[in-house]
Amino acid sequence: MKKLLATAAAASLAALTACSVSVPDNDAASAPPSQPEPGPARTSAAVGGSAGTPSSSPAQGTKAACELFNSLFERYAAVPPDDSEGYEDVYLQAEEAKGTVSGDLRGLFASLSLLAIDRSGSAGSGSGAAQESEDAVRDAVFANAGTCTDAGVTLRL
Repeated sequence: MKKLLATAAAASLAALTACSVSVPDNDAASAPPSQPEPGPARTSAAVGGSAGTPSSSPAQGTKAACELFNSLFERYAAVPPDDSEGYEDVYLQAEEAKGTVSGDLRGLFASLSLLAIDRSGSAGSGSGAAQESEDAVRDAVFANAGTCTDAGVTLRL
């Protein structure tokens, strides 16, 4: 089981290093190319919902994802240091959540799953997670802080 978890952690780390830390601007990407300034394009896209869906839908999805990350991180922090199964549960929940989001928000859950599985592997020895795993979560939080704040959620570590 530990070998499987270590392999999953290595795969997650590889996926994280491939993630971009920039925050995508979905409204600017959907703007017509004839508009030279992204500011007015954002305003018209938010008012009109040019993609045919309400403009509040992505924001609510972002808000829910950010709140879920905070909740999962709280669960991670509450796991006793020697409870490898508790960390594995957080890993599985973060992996599941990663499949429900897109863009840079996936990095939040990918980094948390990496941290949880890393910590699970070291739970019996008493040592903590690798610094790289902790740094990955921190970087993902910083990369998504603006997006989550815009949705009304402050990410917590």
